[in-house]
Amino acid sequence: MARKTKNISTFQYYVSYPLQGFVTNLFYWLFAMMPIDTASAFGGWIGRKIGKKIKVTRRARRNMERAFPEKSPGEIETMLGDMWENLGRSVAEVPHIHKIQPGSDRLEVVGLENGLALKNDDKAGQFFTAHAGNWEVAMLLARAMDMEMMCVYRAPDNPWVDSVFTKARRGFKGEMVRKGPEGARKLTAFLRKGGHIAMLVDQKMNDGIAVPFFGRDAMTAPSLAQFALKYDAPIVPLRLERLQGAHFRMTFYPQLDIVQTNDRRADMLKIMTEVNAIIESWIRERPAQWLWVHRRWPD
Repeated sequence: MARKTKNISTFQYYVSYPLQGFVTNLFYWLFAMMPIDTASAFGGWIGRKIGKKIKVTRRARRNMERAFPEKSPGEIETMLGDMWENLGRSVAEVPHIHKIQPGSDRLEVVGLENGLALKNDDKAGQFFTAHAGNWEVAMLLARAMDMEMMCVYRAPDNPWVDSVFTKARRGFKGEMVRKGPEGARKLTAFLRKGGHIAMLVDQKMNDGIAVPFFGRDAMTAPSLAQFALKYDAPIVPLRLERLQGAHFRMTFYPQLDIVQTNDRRADMLKIMTEVNAIIESWIRERPAQWLWVHRRWPD
């Protein structure tokens, strides 16, 4: 496997990364050999057993306490356990993603007409979602609409681990584009040709813009708004929820109402404020299904 240009130590490249890759592959094939419901339940059990012992749980707890100051310590601990169960299930379901069919009893699709409206309008379009439920399942949106699409993802630093997820995404329709300068160039060229893209937009971006999120400013990537304003590319919210076990609901919402003015920065802030408010409303309904371990706000 080619060495990454990113500055990593010799120990990481020759020892740590291959070891992590071996463990990831081991669990991948272990879960792959199980029926999807068994794998999901087992992964959820592992998540509950070990999740709270992991260091990042402190960040998740702090984020929850700040986002929900009205909740008691006991309620926060319950949410933490539920979050780790959801994460454990999501990891265990990765080898089975290609088996999930949109519109089946595994993946209910709601509001598909809102997505198809972008497919048939003869111009570029965008979809956004969040790290909620099992966000790998959310990337099946292109298959649900039977259309070509570019979906943006953040590749793991470890190329051995990245190869496992690439293998798991073999059932996706369209192209998975790595986040970064090269990926941004590909997206721009694709949008210019009237293409459609999907992005997870709920992670911190240090050089983004400050946008309210749970009552605090959060540095937010403005690319969704920039593309909408530059290419007249409508934006459709896409929500993915875990219903019970390895069963999900994918909901396409009506496109955002975007009005351009002579103040481009104000327009971007307005769009991304609405985007963050939509994601916040989803999280408030199912708080345990969001990835609270992100460093989403300044400490």
